[in-house]
Amino acid sequence: MAREKSWQDIIPVADLMKGDATPVQFGARELAVFDTVEGVTVSMARCTHGAANLCDGYFDGKTIECPLHQGLFDARSGEALAAPARVKLRMLESRVQDGNVQIYI
Repeated sequence: MAREKSWQDIIPVADLMKGDATPVQFGARELAVFDTVEGVTVSMARCTHGAANLCDGYFDGKTIECPLHQGLFDARSGEALAAPARVKLRMLESRVQDGNVQIYI
């Protein structure tokens, strides 16, 4: 029987790096929590091209640049915006609730 999905706390909002990407370890998952100009979003932390941790890259509030080969992703939608990145980021459904960032898994 499959487990039902539910909202899970991953980090208090107060612990986020304001206007930046914050790395979060959630079980075996490495996540990137982005404090974007439009709100908080969450993706898998590894670049889809070279597997570098995106939290080490340059973030401008909308896009995250991979620190390894400078591939570019939209941190709000996950879309790959610049080569060599071609595969979009896996984004997780997320929200801010009761002072915590949560993901729906």
